[in-house]
Amino acid sequence: MLRRFDALALQSGAVVCGCGGGAAVAAVLPQVLREARRLVLDADALNAIAADPQLQRQLRERALRPESATVLTPHPLEAARLLACDTAAVQADRLAAARALADRFGCTALLKGSGSVVATPGQPPRINPTGNALLATGGTGDVLAGLAGARLAAAAQADAAAAFDAASHACWLHGAAADQWPRARALTASALAQALGRA
Repeated sequence: MLRRFDALALQSGAVVCGCGGGAAVAAVLPQVLREARRLVLDADALNAIAADPQLQRQLRERALRPESATVLTPHPLEAARLLACDTAAVQADRLAAARALADRFGCTALLKGSGSVVATPGQPPRINPTGNALLATGGTGDVLAGLAGARLAAAAQADAAAAFDAASHACWLHGAAADQWPRARALTASALAQALGRA
């Protein structure tokens, strides 16, 4: 399903940005950050933001818009880049790292890993109880970002509360699917996406 970027209606629906695209995603991020009301940022988008103070400023400015919902879905290395620290510091206090991301950028941060943490400004963080090592398979993080985008698209409003709930629910569903995965069947990103699509 390919579309030209200039043909996308960024203001409607939900945008999931950064699952692929490499360095090229940096060129479209200013417009995405400016126009998308419901936004999930993953992987290549997070790395581009970590490397560019202007994009960081734009991300923080989204928090000032009343009709705006933003979710970041970093793994520990991406979180470390965004926080200008090392991965060991993120892993040493995952709750603090998730809170720091949420506070720094004024959005919901879903820090992936064992006991994924979902944080948003002004609320206690949530620790996800589902999931296992099967989710270390390449591409499953993209599935989580897409699921968070789908939950955000289904929310009645585009605001901080919707982002927090969408990320929390997506994280739980994603982990629960891995927990219920048949032992005899290999978990791949595409198989996981199909299973979640049927749920």
